[in-house]
Amino acid sequence: MSKSILLVEDEKILRISLTDALKAEGYTVLPVVDGDEALAALGEGDFSLVITDIRLPGASGVDILRKSLVESPLTPVIMMTAYGSIKDAVSAIRSGAFDYITKPFDLDEMLVTVAKALEVQHITEENIRLKKELSSYYGVPNIIGESKAMQAVFVLLGKVSRTASTVLILGESGTGKELIASTIHYQSARKDKPIIRVNCAALPPELIESELFGYEKGAFTGASTRKPGRFDLADGGTIFLDEIGDLPLLTQTKILRVLEERTFERLGSTGSVKVDVRIIAATNKDLVGEVKAGRFREDLYYRLNVIPVVLPPLRARKDDIPLLVYAFTRRFNDQLGTSNSFAPEAVEVLMNYAFPGNVRELLNIVERSIALANDTIIRPEDLPAHIIGPRQKKTPLTSLQGIVADAEKDHIIKVLQLTKGNRSRAAEILGVSRKTLWEKINLHHLDL
Repeated sequence: MSKSILLVEDEKILRISLTDALKAEGYTVLPVVDGDEALAALGEGDFSLVITDIRLPGASGVDILRKSLVESPLTPVIMMTAYGSIKDAVSAIRSGAFDYITKPFDLDEMLVTVAKALEVQHITEENIRLKKELSSYYGVPNIIGESKAMQAVFVLLGKVSRTASTVLILGESGTGKELIASTIHYQSARKDKPIIRVNCAALPPELIESELFGYEKGAFTGASTRKPGRFDLADGGTIFLDEIGDLPLLTQTKILRVLEERTFERLGSTGSVKVDVRIIAATNKDLVGEVKAGRFREDLYYRLNVIPVVLPPLRARKDDIPLLVYAFTRRFNDQLGTSNSFAPEAVEVLMNYAFPGNVRELLNIVERSIALANDTIIRPEDLPAHIIGPRQKKTPLTSLQGIVADAEKDHIIKVLQLTKGNRSRAAEILGVSRKTLWEKINLHHLDL
């Protein structure tokens, strides 16, 4: 759909030429000749952009700007002004106009400004839409679980999200620590600011400090420009330090300073940088044990452990497995264009599995099962072998007479092999006559 533009200009020739130029670019244009008509149009229409002269018959361009900001705050307004009223145009910019252009102007100059304004508007609207989606995606209702253990987590999340306190998330790998951290952020007052995620275990030791705190130009060989760190990028928002138990002791000291003083120093700088950052940390390690072992600072542990959120392993909330299987199946069906479902017997098998990899492992199993399924119904035999467990050896449906005959045959073969085909010696060992042995060899069709 083409963008709609409200054009307010009392000079006839300029109004007509600008209207024609904008239409030639594919825009829908409503040209009006005075301010009052423009105000009426703003009350009735939905415009992508407003272009208005400042000085008009009736209401002024500033009046139009103010009404547009009230009616549609995201709609950019471009002011046109004569040379003598630049001061008014600058004032309009301070009041919220996107830009101003001085008469007389080249039409191409105006078209470039219009395109730029609409691009900025599109980016702004897209950012707002994505933030709304993220906020919805990371809402507590989208975390799956009806077990008592997860209900307790949900209650705690509701309280934690309303605070600015530091949070320490504890849980095994695959329990969803990053999802919980994102949920806390997007349900908090900082939701419109960034959340910066850092996997401390994935950063090489020699790069951890420069990644977290940034560096100044010339701080080390190859530092050709100043680079902001993750704490810089998270200013005003949240930084999520995953696997914080893997941080070196020296870096732990600097994190402690950020928690206590809200300041840090970039590599190569003697000045401090002040930041407003909420810290959410997570680990699958026993931090108390790490403190006792001297690998984690005790003072940092207590600074982080203001509000602990402990996530239960999946084996401790097996009642949630059917819900998770259903939710993951629906997700992958949407992605893959399939219509698979799990048979109750398959879900029962999953509920009897220990899931050392927790929810992440279950997610992978559901995806694999759907991707490789030969039928729309996924049965126990479609699950990975390690989920099903070793198959029981089947009991042969053979009569006792048959079992005896097979054992007799096997034993005769072994004795004949031992005697190297000497039947007299074999008959002696077996305790039968040579004639009986001959009959047995014929009965079992032995060719020895």
